[in-house]
Amino acid sequence: MRKLIARLWEAGSGGITMRRRRLAGDAGMNTAEYAVGTMAAVAFAGVLLKVVTSGSIVRALTGIIEGALK
Repeated sequence: MRKLIARLWEAGSGGITMRRRRLAGDAGMNTAEYAVGTMAAVAFAGVLLKVVTSGSIVRALTGIIEGALK
């Protein structure tokens, strides 16, 4: 990070402007990556919900909780 700052400082304001222009083309990529990550998290949550609400898991969790309360 220090090297990047030093390089930009040495290049003056023209170097910073050039770097901003180069990075401006990737502005939409962040949104797409967040969308894909969000969709993956939702899919994982759906699968996890299906597993946790299945009959055998509910019975096992109920048994564990009842055993802990006794």
